[in-house]
Amino acid sequence: MSNQNSSRSSSPFKPTTDDEIHDLVLKLQSLLPILSRTPNVPASTILDETCTYIMRLRREVDSLSGRLSQLLDSAEIDDVELIRRLLQQ
Repeated sequence: MSNQNSSRSSSPFKPTTDDEIHDLVLKLQSLLPILSRTPNVPASTILDETCTYIMRLRREVDSLSGRLSQLLDSAEIDDVELIRRLLQQ
């Protein structure tokens, strides 16, 4: 018995229960603007929308990063240093 307990405690992952999975899916749903107020959404739809939302956010981050790079390239040296300091905070 002690071997089983020690192997479980040393493992970083434990089996996830159905209730825990259900709670996690509901948490995901609450974070999705399109589904946050829709009751009884299937888990597969929530997971699909989560992936779509993450990809959309990733594209937005990439776009904003590109715009920031363009602004930094056209800014004066003092402005660039100010922006870098603000971003590091």
